[in-house]
Amino acid sequence: MMIEPAIETVLERTENRFALVVLAARRARQINAYFHQLGDGLGSYVPPQVHSLSRKPLSIAFEEIAADKVIIDRGE
Repeated sequence: MMIEPAIETVLERTENRFALVVLAARRARQINAYFHQLGDGLGSYVPPQVHSLSRKPLSIAFEEIAADKVIIDRGE
């Protein structure tokens, strides 16, 4: 089974593997929260930034990172 996007492609967008895991997990939680609040009309979460065939928030997060749609906020 091939992972899409390739992990090497996604790793190029971050400093290291740890940063990638943290970024992808945070974005996946945001995507999951967005899908769960859709019927409430609140609109407080950012929708997925890429068109994806995947229904899994973590896969969508990796696709967003690979497409440079997600950036790291270092809080500096």
